[in-house]
Parts: sequence; structure tokens; C-alpha cells
Amino acid sequence: MRTGAACLCCGNWTWGEAQALALYGALARPTATCQVFAQIGQSLDGRIATETGDAQDVSGKDGLAHLHRLRALADAVVIGVKTALHDDPQLTVRLADGASPARVVIDPDGRLPNDARLLTDTSARRIVIQAVAKERPAGVEAITLPRASWIAPEDILSALQERGFKSILIEGGGITITQFLEAGLLNRLHMAIAPLLIGSGPQSLTTAPIGTLAQARRPETDVYNLGSDVLFDCALNPADALPIVAARCANAMLKTVGSGR
Repeated sequence: MRTGAACLCCGNWTWGEAQALALYGALARPTATCQVFAQIGQSLDGRIATETGDAQDVSGKDGLAHLHRLRALADAVVIGVKTALHDDPQLTVRLADGASPARVVIDPDGRLPNDARLLTDTSARRIVIQAVAKERPAGVEAITLPRASWIAPEDILSALQERGFKSILIEGGGITITQFLEAGLLNRLHMAIAPLLIGSGPQSLTTAPIGTLAQARRPETDVYNLGSDVLFDCALNPADALPIVAARCANAMLKTVGSGR
């Protein structure tokens, strides 16, 4: 799929393979343009952490494995500095096959310490996008961009594209994903919902208010039972919905063959 030697609508796929192609095929296929996708894990009541910031167990084991598969399909994974400071994540691929992507932190004010794990681990390319002239360790690329209240997502994406990245995962947190969503830069959004109620704490995505439901975004969406989590795969660009439709056709054909019709 990644080399262009296979497609979503052809092939003698099993039901499980067709499901995997439906979910990951659109992200694995080569594209002429940059592809930007986001993943967020949340509770049933739309929270991504507790009031104290504990977000370690929001996603179940299958939701975490899904996230690592997305990392393996990306050239670069992007997080905001708040997530980097609170979680000190590794941003590596450990629960799936594949290489770890480049690690990118959006750090406008230079708050991320140079001993953060994602900067000290040299197994992948490391990039900090900042609006101040803060020196970074050897091997860490510092990209300085102007800012208003936030560094513009368009500027961030342009800087990453200039450095050769074509498949970019926006992993978190909610504010960072919302910024790219509001800027119209996301091709796909994966929202994994875990069966727990947190009650209070940071909300998942908080976009600009709308007056009526007629103004709400209604992306082409498929739903997958991952096991521990339920995943909503949302195509935010009409062109990106085509792989979903093709995969649905493949699934329908498999079901028809399986029923003897």
C-alpha cells in the first residue's frame, strides 16, 4: 500500500484485512501532497484528563496500539508544549511494527527543558518550533517562527513541508489539534472513545462557537470497534472520504460472499 503496489478496492482480502485497509489504507497510500491527520483519545463524557492532568489511562490498550500504528504511518508526530511538559512522552513506536517518526514540539516561549525525553532520545529526528531564540542540544533542530497568540498552524505546516515531511500526525493535546482543525489543515481526525466517565477535567476539542447545528461540521465518518475503545474515523476533506467509500465496498463484497448471496 505504501509503495502504491496495492489499492483499497482490489485484492482477495479477508474481512479483517479489509477492516484494516479501511482504517489505515488512506493513511498508508502515497500521496502527491502533504497529508495531516490527528488522533485524540477521550472518555465517554468528552474529557481527555482529570482535573489534576492525569491522562495516562484515558485510552485502553487497543486504543494505545492504534495510536502507535498511526505513529508508524507518519513521517512526523506533533505535540504542543503543554502535553510535552505534563506527560514527558517518548513519542516512539513500541506497540506496533514500524519506525518511529520525527518528534516535533510546538514551544512558542521556549518552556520545554532540554532534558525532556523526546529531545534526549536520539533514535529519531527531533524538532522544536519556537518563537524565541532558545539554544537546543546538538542534533535538535530549532525552527523559529513568529507568533501572535499562537504560532500559526499554516506556518508550522509550511516549515515541516519544507523539511521533507509529507505525512504528519497531530497527536495532542486538544488545543493543538483544535488549532489545526480550525485552520482547515486536517485531512482526517481519529477520535478514540474509551468506556469511562471522568466527570471533570480538560475537554477534548473546543472549537469556535456556532449558532445552529446547521453550521456544524459533518465529516464523512466510519466507526470501528477497536476492543477497548470505539474509534470514529472522520474524513474532513471530501476527497479524503473516497478511501472510506472504497473500503466500504470491499467490506460489502466480503459480507455478500460470506453469506452465499
